[in-house]
Amino acid sequence: MKKQLAGCLLAAVTLVVAACGGSPTASNGASSAPEATAAQQVYDQINGLSGDERSQTLLELAKKDGQLSLYTSNTDMDDVVKAFEDKYGLHVETYRANSETVLQRVLQESSAQYQGADIVETNAGELNAMGEQQLLYPYRGELREKVRPEGRKDGWTADRFNAFVIGWNTNGVSAGTEPKSLMELAGPQWKGRVGLEIGDYDWFAAMYQYYQSQGMSDADITNFFHQLAGNSKISKGHTVMGELLAAGQFDVAASVYSHTVDNAAAKGASVAWKTNGKPVEPVVLRPNGAGLLKSAKHPAAAMLFLDFLLTDGQQAIAGANRIGAIPTADDPLAGVSTVVVPEQELLDNPRKWSDAYKAVTDAGGQA
Repeated sequence: MKKQLAGCLLAAVTLVVAACGGSPTASNGASSAPEATAAQQVYDQINGLSGDERSQTLLELAKKDGQLSLYTSNTDMDDVVKAFEDKYGLHVETYRANSETVLQRVLQESSAQYQGADIVETNAGELNAMGEQQLLYPYRGELREKVRPEGRKDGWTADRFNAFVIGWNTNGVSAGTEPKSLMELAGPQWKGRVGLEIGDYDWFAAMYQYYQSQGMSDADITNFFHQLAGNSKISKGHTVMGELLAAGQFDVAASVYSHTVDNAAAKGASVAWKTNGKPVEPVVLRPNGAGLLKSAKHPAAAMLFLDFLLTDGQQAIAGANRIGAIPTADDPLAGVSTVVVPEQELLDNPRKWSDAYKAVTDAGGQA
């Protein structure tokens, strides 16, 4: 599985902490974290300001911090960090890993009362898990109010969205024969031509609930997904799925990221996810964002970085073919029907959905 959300992962991390006896970075020589009230006072001060007063006060305090520590799972963060450092002259110490490892590290450091991350930028599930553990502090202001409503979460704010789309290889799917819906991919003409990703139970949960909202019964939805899997080859990881799609190992990917397709197309691959500028609907959205740590050693610099993510950083995010959190004039989702990953449901019942999706993918073949 690509990840274990909420209780499953938190239980595993508890075991890791007990086994390791502390923070993975405690050997760096830093002292244990003091009470987090100092950081929270800075957050409250800045959250209570607006306009030029907010910007000037935040910059002054951030300059005193001098640096910040960023934990992220975003593989496209280098350009954002460089642009921030160039603009403000503040050093960003970046730790990058997959989203599960980022969460594990944050939880370990919290257990050890170690001040590691000032700000964490990662996936919704992991940020929600941190929120459940009371590790994050609210970020407020005019910039947050510009974020898509789906990205304004308790304790964290989206800076980008992953869009699960249906993508296809244009050599294997000729013009005029592109799928019109996910349902269509369960038909006999797509036998052996579809790709599914083994860990996409968040996408599965979103589409399952969408079909429920359309009046389908649980039995009919389950039957559809099993038929879809019967037509499919199962891959592990969205990067691998994109590579296999580009290589023609299957003709259609049912739940590929839009930026994976766009990046491959930019490199010359014969892949697409839109017909005449329109994707197959609905598109499933999963917010990814940033949360401020209550225990931050450099809280003002962390807030300044979050401000940057929602201003200049949006340009860098768009430059990597990702969907930014703040809609723009050339918004790739303008006029598109979307559904959002049911985050609270996945947080409350991760095993239900992971087991249900496993039962689906077990019916598919290996890519």
